Amino acid sequence: MTEKKYNWRLLVTEAVMALVAILFLAPFYFLFVNSVKPFGDIMSNSASWPTEFHWSNYSKAWELTRFPEAFTNSLVITVVSVALMAIISAMGAYRMVRDDSRFNRALFFLFIAAMVIPFQSIMIPLMRVVNELGVNNSRVGLVMTYLGLGAPMSLFLFHGFVKSIPLEIEEAATVDGCSPITVFFRIVLPMLRPMLMTVIILNTLWVWNDYLLPSLILQRPEMRTIPLATFSFFGQYTKQWDIALPALVLGIAPVIIFFLALQRYIVEGIAAGSVKG
Repeated sequence: MTEKKYNWRLLVTEAVMALVAILFLAPFYFLFVNSVKPFGDIMSNSASWPTEFHWSNYSKAWELTRFPEAFTNSLVITVVSVALMAIISAMGAYRMVRDDSRFNRALFFLFIAAMVIPFQSIMIPLMRVVNELGVNNSRVGLVMTYLGLGAPMSLFLFHGFVKSIPLEIEEAATVDGCSPITVFFRIVLPMLRPMLMTVIILNTLWVWNDYLLPSLILQRPEMRTIPLATFSFFGQYTKQWDIALPALVLGIAPVIIFFLALQRYIVEGIAAGSVKG
């Protein structure tokens, strides 16, 4: 093994990476330092370090947003939506790869085509469908909508990864008496773990932070998710930054912890897909 010499190119690369890291972390600095300031200090100098930490902002945000209720709504919607997207997309991709018929190829291309359709172009027809089904203003309707919009990308990711799984392993399991369902859940799904975790993480970040779909489907105050509860502090003439910013910190903290804990699976999924594909 040869040691890598430290030269000016490596120094420049590290300096550039440090500047990029600072650039991306700057919004988090502004978010935190302003979340513990009074309203006047936020308006006068938002970049300065707080002279006094007003932790009472967080207690006000907790009460006014009814945070436990909003957190529960976001958690239930995110967990159910992401779980259904991951399992159904993995099963669909597996079937399309192993049964390479004309119908499955055409169905796969339809899923790919759905990925390039802007949401704004189908927003009004989608809301009409939700109203006709009678699932508007409910968690069920929102979960169904997320499943329909998120399945194409998830299926596309699984489709490429399933091709890398040797067919001989499944044939050996079938010879040993395993049914197709058993083969998928006992053999194929564990081998899909890197891509499965990648799909779960990406969809969790999307569903948890989404504002548009919940604002269209959920109208009752007790059904509000965290983004909807936070947006309530921004009116036409007033903006309660001293309460909205702590609410934002409370809202993004769980998903940041989740991402940091599982981010290595994204790298594993991309690396495994690039090598096997």
